[in-house]
Amino acid sequence: MLGGACALSVLVALSSCTPATILPGEMLPIAVESDVITDLGGNPTLSPGLTFLGGIELSSSEPLFGAFSSIRFRDEQSFLGVFDTGYWIEGRILRDGDGRLAGLDAVRLAPLLDASGRESPSKFLVDAESLALNGDRAFVGFEQRHRVVAYAPLVDLGKALPSAPLAFPFDLDILHSNGGFESLVIAPKGSPVEGALVAITEKSFDENGNIYAAIVGGPLAGEFRVRPRDDFDITDAAFLPDGDLLLLERRFSIATGVGMRLRRVEGTSILPGAVVDGDVLFEANYRSQIDNMEGLDVIPEPDGSVRLIVVSDDNHSILQRTLMLEFRLAPQN
Repeated sequence: MLGGACALSVLVALSSCTPATILPGEMLPIAVESDVITDLGGNPTLSPGLTFLGGIELSSSEPLFGAFSSIRFRDEQSFLGVFDTGYWIEGRILRDGDGRLAGLDAVRLAPLLDASGRESPSKFLVDAESLALNGDRAFVGFEQRHRVVAYAPLVDLGKALPSAPLAFPFDLDILHSNGGFESLVIAPKGSPVEGALVAITEKSFDENGNIYAAIVGGPLAGEFRVRPRDDFDITDAAFLPDGDLLLLERRFSIATGVGMRLRRVEGTSILPGAVVDGDVLFEANYRSQIDNMEGLDVIPEPDGSVRLIVVSDDNHSILQRTLMLEFRLAPQN
């Protein structure tokens, strides 16, 4: 699929629109440009304690860049993510003198390899939609051909290989072809399901209209459900330091355009057999500086607050953008 940077200009030579070749076992350094966003715009709904800090619009002359599906931070600056076109992305965020997002640095790409160490020739096999980090392993969730596998070692992403698919408490054939595991998170210390992998689908519904989810591993492994609201789809999730779970949700229709929402689920409610719901912390529509928001992660601050970073999937379309937005969530009283 051609990247937006190529499609935008007929003056660029055809050869410059050809994605770079990444040699087996290597990673591709790329340059990423950033335009700063200072005003969210529109009239979004923000709950008390939630503040928009700023953001950046990202672009690159490398056609492989784009299609961000999930992002996880290894520390306050370094991140790892996946594209739904079957690529890893790693890099560092840059901040200005006031601590606001200013750009990306040290960005590198690598294909998600199969068990034989080969790059897949088919997007159907590498439609990566979710990511969770656990030590030197990365769990990646794929849809269309639904599965979750663990990649290692993360110290050398160009050579990271997948495990066999993880076992789930329900048959993955029941999942919607384009509505599989959009969220993977490791339950934090103190959670009833501490250390387990929590997997939530985007829009795969049971007979009661609730969304399939699972707890994989640990003594309380099993399935649970998430109650959907207002035609929003779940696109990612992240645990807060207090154990509550944040859901990133997206809605799109021709009539209403794109929407984004954050919902907070009580961590203690995530148990086998439960149907969980949560309060809306944030909601915005097309009038705000949002797009197809698909990735979310949390960076704890020393004062007890957290920074929430969300990224968008541009689908390699000239009509969409790759955005990285940042919010601050104050600690609850």
